[in-house]
Amino acid sequence: TIRAKFAKSKISRNNFQVTVKNGIATLTGTTDVIQHKGTATRLSKTSGARAVENKITVSDAAREKASQHLAGARRA
Repeated sequence: TIRAKFAKSKISRNNFQVTVKNGIATLTGTTDVIQHKGTATRLSKTSGARAVENKITVSDAAREKASQHLAGARRA
């Protein structure tokens, strides 16, 4: 169910790996969009996972972009 929800969403291009054991979903992979990590957790929970262990790594480029965005927002 989790994989199907991932496939239908914008996060499908990240090709996250999902394993489920005893109702606990473990997510792995890498993303260039920080928000995709949170989206993966939410989709897993709404798919019935009792808990989610999110081991998805956010790329350095995504972290830098978010940092710059935050700095620009503070100046405004």
